[in-house]
Parts: sequence; C-alpha cells; structure tokens
Amino acid sequence: MNKYKILGLSLLFDAIGLVSFIIPGIGEFSDIVWAPLSGWLMTKLYRGRQGKIAGVISLVEEALPGFDVIPTFTLMWFYTYILRKERETKIKS
Repeated sequence: MNKYKILGLSLLFDAIGLVSFIIPGIGEFSDIVWAPLSGWLMTKLYRGRQGKIAGVISLVEEALPGFDVIPTFTLMWFYTYILRKERETKIKS
C-alpha cells in the first residue's frame, strides 16, 4: 500500500478515536469497541514487531479515558516513514 494512503488511513483512524470527546455518554461506549479494533488495525497497517508494539500501545491509549487526543496512528506513520528512513540512511552512510 502507498505510504500516503496509509497516512490518510492513519489520520482517519485517529479522528475516529476522537469520537468519544464529541459524543458525551456514547463516546465512552465507543472506546470499548474502538480500542481493540484500533490495536488490530495498527498491526495491519504497520507490519512486524513495530506494528505489534504500536498495536498494544494503540489499544491501551484508546482504552484509557482522556488519552484519545494522542494521534497514535499518525505518530506511527511519522516514525515508520520519516524517522526510521532517516535512521536507515545514517546507518548506511
């Protein structure tokens, strides 16, 4: 999948995670459903060990009240396609 499609999905999934702030009462129920789903989606978007670790972090972040504002998917995209690429380039030099 194209890295920009993954970025778009990451932004969308982070926005879905914010639903609990928008809809009082229903929002907390949505976290019960969204937390495990977000963890699973994270492992599908980002493969390997990093994806599994990010999946657990996403699950915990969405399950805990008040932490929904953290854009976990977008941060993982930034790590995967910006920070890790820079690190790999420095190692090869």
